[in-house]
Amino acid sequence: MSEQNSEPQGPIQRFLAMPNDSVAKTLIVAVSLCLLASMIVSAAAVALRPKQAENQLRDKQVNILQVAGAYEEGTDIGAAFDAFEPHVLELATGQFTDQFDPQSFDDRAAADDPELSRELEDDPAGIGRQSDYVTVYLLRDDAGALDKVILPIYGYGLWSTLYGYIAVEEDANTIFGLQFYDHAETPGLGAEVDNPRWRALWNEKKLYDENGELQITVAKTPPAAGGEYFVDALSGATLTSRGVDNLVRFWMGEQGYAPFLERLKAGDIE
Repeated sequence: MSEQNSEPQGPIQRFLAMPNDSVAKTLIVAVSLCLLASMIVSAAAVALRPKQAENQLRDKQVNILQVAGAYEEGTDIGAAFDAFEPHVLELATGQFTDQFDPQSFDDRAAADDPELSRELEDDPAGIGRQSDYVTVYLLRDDAGALDKVILPIYGYGLWSTLYGYIAVEEDANTIFGLQFYDHAETPGLGAEVDNPRWRALWNEKKLYDENGELQITVAKTPPAAGGEYFVDALSGATLTSRGVDNLVRFWMGEQGYAPFLERLKAGDIE
């Protein structure tokens, strides 16, 4: 009778037969766990992508509703947002374009697309490139008359790019509200841009004087033009305040929404 072979035959059997404290077995277990964990994380990221997109859209809608004063606790977000008319605006001409679908046009992606954006030479907002097109929103009153326009704005503060919206009333000059939805400024200092008390300071401030000159400013002391163009700077956040001043003046200027607001003031946009 021949002697029976006791050596493991398959790869799994040979692996299980290895000593638990061997370097090879430790490396195999570690690599296997890493691969398994990465597969689980990747699968979860793919599975949750639609939910993430849904949450991002809802957050965007909430911020637009809030800056327009159309949001209260318990508001049906989708139904309330249906009252807003999105339009893709060509900044240089101040005219709406049908070239893009306003429901899906991505302003932030367009700013990185060389075919849809330009590199800025005069860049006080610190954004590097500016999209040629942005999505703006019109809000009408119950009679159908234009009530407010909601304009996206962004620019660099102290630590981050601040993304937000400014709501301007139908006269194309009076600010209704300003709100940022994405930034990484210093908690308790620059992050006070989110403080409702500071945001309330923007209400009814004017952008331009009677000569059409841009006057709105964020500063520690009121400008010579008067307090109606002045928003008090954040205490202890000089650079963030300066960044907000720069970005608002940039977007309300000739490189931003001035051509559009001039057309709005002239009654060319109803």
